[in-house]
Amino acid sequence: MSPEFFIAFRYLKAKRKGLFSMVTTVIGVSGVALGVAALIVTLSIMNGFQSDIKKKIIDAQAHINVYGPVRPEGVPAFRTMLARQPSAAGSSLFVMGQGILTFDDRSMGAVVKGLDPDEETRTGNLKGALVSGSWDDLKAPGAAGTPPAMLLGEELAKNLGVWKGDEIVLISPRSASAVGLMPKMKKFRVAGLVRTGYFEFDNTMAYCGLGPASDFFGLGGGVNGAAIRLDDINRAQEVAGLLKKELGFGYSVRTYADMNRTLFAALKLEKFVMSMVLALIILVATFNIASNLLMMSVEKLRDIGVLRSMGAGPGFIRRIFFWEGNLIALSGITLGVLLGLGVSVFIAVYPVIELPSDIYYITRVPVEIKLRDIAATAAVSYLLCMLSTIYPALRASRVSPVDAIRYG
Repeated sequence: MSPEFFIAFRYLKAKRKGLFSMVTTVIGVSGVALGVAALIVTLSIMNGFQSDIKKKIIDAQAHINVYGPVRPEGVPAFRTMLARQPSAAGSSLFVMGQGILTFDDRSMGAVVKGLDPDEETRTGNLKGALVSGSWDDLKAPGAAGTPPAMLLGEELAKNLGVWKGDEIVLISPRSASAVGLMPKMKKFRVAGLVRTGYFEFDNTMAYCGLGPASDFFGLGGGVNGAAIRLDDINRAQEVAGLLKKELGFGYSVRTYADMNRTLFAALKLEKFVMSMVLALIILVATFNIASNLLMMSVEKLRDIGVLRSMGAGPGFIRRIFFWEGNLIALSGITLGVLLGLGVSVFIAVYPVIELPSDIYYITRVPVEIKLRDIAATAAVSYLLCMLSTIYPALRASRVSPVDAIRYG
């Protein structure tokens, strides 16, 4: 134990002459602890929401999506090309197009996705998002005169006012005919509802079989898109780049991050701004540490004079005050980290904060604790606390030994 640390530790635990000095020490430690705890809890909750949103998006969109026409005769080769991509864990083909769904006097624009339910399970988790009905209904051809099955997003079904068993009409705004561009219409039977938990999908998506969708959009048994799921999601941009080179012009290759770039950027900015706001709590606490050290420099003026007269230089005095601030900072940061982790775990385990499921699709606040965020919070807090010790330490080291002993 160095002499500077020993003296600083004795000063910290010794009884103070004035109550105000002890109060400022407690406030300094408590302020740092509360600031660190608040920042850790907030970042953990925001990480939880980000991960929850990201999971919902990936379950509904896959890691990589390829858009472009593929003729029926080219489908086998296209499947082989997708399967040989590095890190590819599964792939599926789909048909996607836009149309208008009508029921009675209501009409809603929708994105219609034709898919094979067996293939879709390889690239997403739509199977687990089914509220009612069965994905197998999309594979069944249906009885003669029965419209093909269609699954609707729950919000889309609510807006149309339809339920399982109702018949709706899909209208394509543009379809070539002998007399020019005429709307194409086809009846579908609502076989069930899908709730992914992501409002944009649930309010716009409609799912049907691959064959009916290909026929309706005039692809003649072909497809116009494919989805790929990877073993390592971090390689999405790399694999997308390889696909772009191999497919060439006429095809669009987009990762889940490309398709939701604005959303992810907004979430990242929100997390950064919230961190800056909560860091102000720690900044205020550092002023309490600075004031406490200044009070100590006045209170221990005679001690400083004695140390200087015994040969202690200005650097020795500075290190004492640096150690004093260091002990206060480390005490506050340690308590803050423990408190923040405890509160985060408590929120994750016990439903203390209930959320309306019809708005958020979840009933409790999601929490995800990341070691990186905790380390960054502790590091920034420590840096701010150490900066607050510079002025008090410099001021104490410049005290004249004679004046300190005379007026201390």
